[in-house]
Amino acid sequence: MRKSSIRRTCAALAAVTSLALAATACGGTTKEDVKDEGGKAAAAGKADPNATTKKGLTVGFLPKQVNNPYFTVADKGGEKALKELGSSYKEVGTSSGTDTAGQVSYVNTLTQQQVDAIAVSAQDPGALCTALKQAMKNDIKVVTYDSDTNPECRNAFISQASADDIGRTQVQQMAEQIGNKGEIAILSAAQTATNQNAWIEIMKDELKDPKYKDVKLVKVAYGDDDAQKSFQQTQGLLQEHPNLKGIISPTTVGIKAAAQYLSGSKYKGKVKLTGLGTPNDMRKYVKNGTVEAFELWDPAKLGELAARTAVALSSGQITGKEGETFKAGAMGEYTIGKNGVIDLGKPTVFTADNVDQFDF
Repeated sequence: MRKSSIRRTCAALAAVTSLALAATACGGTTKEDVKDEGGKAAAAGKADPNATTKKGLTVGFLPKQVNNPYFTVADKGGEKALKELGSSYKEVGTSSGTDTAGQVSYVNTLTQQQVDAIAVSAQDPGALCTALKQAMKNDIKVVTYDSDTNPECRNAFISQASADDIGRTQVQQMAEQIGNKGEIAILSAAQTATNQNAWIEIMKDELKDPKYKDVKLVKVAYGDDDAQKSFQQTQGLLQEHPNLKGIISPTTVGIKAAAQYLSGSKYKGKVKLTGLGTPNDMRKYVKNGTVEAFELWDPAKLGELAARTAVALSSGQITGKEGETFKAGAMGEYTIGKNGVIDLGKPTVFTADNVDQFDF
């Protein structure tokens, strides 16, 4: 398609997308919506695992939030991999973790610029779909990482680890720290974040086990991946629930903000905190006794796998269908699972014994 045609297409798309966003804002997107719409990952053609890896490609990274240290590390991992593969990297995005309209606009821009692939961490599972489907119609491969869209709106999703592993291990850590007894709360990111909601559902399911009969989830709060709001939400949770024994925050911004509040309060060491954080953010809170343990995957590896998957898709080595395999350089071989999901691997638990061994 010629660039002028793409410009006209994107101009028309903007009007359609604004309507889609309005509908999303009114109705929201739930896990059931994804399941009902879902079907299989968008895939076309037949994979040739022996196809030559293309060089000179351009892959646009669209993180959930450009000024978020977690995504900075992840996207640098993607940039490094693309350089090694002989292709080009570019990053675009919004400074807010809840600006879905901004993300849509950037998808349209990348489509107009005729990039070869887009790697996006979606702020909302449905809001980007119209724009991403248009990108795929223009033969742009779409990989989601960290936070997914509806499966039909991309070719593959790079999952940090299995949702089951992430959700259950955080409950297990918290229960151990509070002696399997007491009130707990969850401090999440945005209310629409696909990954957060999936993990929270699994946490709730884990809590149904009889061994947690004395552990009560009293509230799920949302800090929108904003440090100040997450700090205030932590304060609000403790005011609203004076008997709170622990907080699980499955977001790097949230857990850092919660640790910051707890470390300077009378609750330090008394109210337990775990969740997903980076070693560099959490090191001082582990060492000063605010946090016993937390977990995460290596975000640089997440970004690297997103980049390598985008290049494999663009090279025709995979299409995104379940069962396909591909080599991701020194990371090894990966197999595409149901609905185009590729698991990075199991998360790492960080404590005072090992936190100094990591630098990210």
